[in-house]
Amino acid sequence: MDTESLLARVPVGQFIGGRFRPSRDTFAVRNPASGAVIARVGDGDQEDARAALDAACAAGPAWASTEPRHRAEILRRAFELILERGDDFAALMTLEMGKPLAESRGEVAYGAEFFRWFAEETCRVEGRWTTAPSGSNRLLTMKQPVGPVYAITPWNFPLAMGTRKLGPALAAGCTAVIKPAQLTPLTMLYLMATLRDAGVPDGVVNCITSTDSGAVSAPILTDPRLRKLTFTGSTEVGRALLRQAADGVLRTSMELGGNAPFLVLGDADVDAAVAGAMPAKFRNNGEACTAANRFYVHRDRVDEFTSKLVAAVEGLVVGDGMVETTTLGPLIDDAAVAKVTRLVDDAVAKGARVLTGGGAPERPGHFYRPTVLTDVPRDADVLREEIFGPVAPIVTVDGDEEAIALANDSEFGLMAYVYSRDIGRVVRAAERLESGMVAVNTGVVSNPAAPFGGVKASGLGREGSHEGLDEYLETKYLGISLE
Repeated sequence: MDTESLLARVPVGQFIGGRFRPSRDTFAVRNPASGAVIARVGDGDQEDARAALDAACAAGPAWASTEPRHRAEILRRAFELILERGDDFAALMTLEMGKPLAESRGEVAYGAEFFRWFAEETCRVEGRWTTAPSGSNRLLTMKQPVGPVYAITPWNFPLAMGTRKLGPALAAGCTAVIKPAQLTPLTMLYLMATLRDAGVPDGVVNCITSTDSGAVSAPILTDPRLRKLTFTGSTEVGRALLRQAADGVLRTSMELGGNAPFLVLGDADVDAAVAGAMPAKFRNNGEACTAANRFYVHRDRVDEFTSKLVAAVEGLVVGDGMVETTTLGPLIDDAAVAKVTRLVDDAVAKGARVLTGGGAPERPGHFYRPTVLTDVPRDADVLREEIFGPVAPIVTVDGDEEAIALANDSEFGLMAYVYSRDIGRVVRAAERLESGMVAVNTGVVSNPAAPFGGVKASGLGREGSHEGLDEYLETKYLGISLE
């Protein structure tokens, strides 16, 4: 692919009111595989933020009153355009985030699907009509769009995290301002152009790019016209945003950090568990909130699981994601490499053994070798913190009770994985796991038709499925007297 031609076609201004407009300042977007600057993007300020919210508010009444079928047709067209431009979207994601091209293509399909799913849900927003218990009144409920939405997305899934928020917002009749992460803004800017081409009216979706998230968010979050905040990112930032949202009593959806346990019970199919562990841990370079973070493996299975996992990990090809043979790309930046290095060093200092990998290779870019640790002590930081990198720490357990107790010993509760041949055993374990999602005998569970979200410090609300649309709707009740 001619990446220079592609990058030249990607708009780099603030998308406000259906048009891209330049900013006074710009910032660099870098390829994590090389550190090279691939684009300069407008550095938005508070004036841009106010203008974006003004545009969203101005477009709100007309979009809310647009017939559902028409909104659905626009979303369906957006789905089709994303797939038509799939090679462009995939290359942009790999260039600015680093994941292998094959995985970027997978994200194109996954991300586009949110528009198709919510296109189909648009015409299925329902209320109800009932008779009051006294018989004197009729009770009517209706669903209406919550109002203007502010969406903040992370860098690790530059397309899907945006479509997962914009799909239900647009389906519900809401307008939006979206702010992508400064590390990966190009994919979202290209999506804005695609949505415009799909027929989304001016002002219905607006996009702000900035190096100062707090500054540009402040005038939006404090504006009484804003009615909904949706955020995907770290728990630390999510807590800060919740405090800000409290003043305006905003509806919030928070998809925050994870520390997913991966349980291999005593009767598990080891080959299946290893096959599932590879995408659960190493997909997206390990930089996913759903990534398997802690492997709790029954003593009867640990030797076989460990040896087969090491063999599979040693088969990964580390390199620039734009090379088709690459199966593990770079981490996002130097800070990410430093964090993974610190976690592995801490585990080794406390007694863990490195079976493969460990350390950063001598090459340009932000790489870390895919790593398997064993004999990991219970007090190692790698079991407490979200790794966000290609490291698999293995802990031996003696039974289901121990595995579940260790799995639940975390402030997080987003995703968990369980492997067992016994359906009763695995369901009982899944029911007791403190997690919003449980993958049973599979390493990938995300699906636009399923409710995505966590419990405890992993967040509030759900994205995807029918529940994802409800997050953007308010329920209005009418009490109707027939006297």
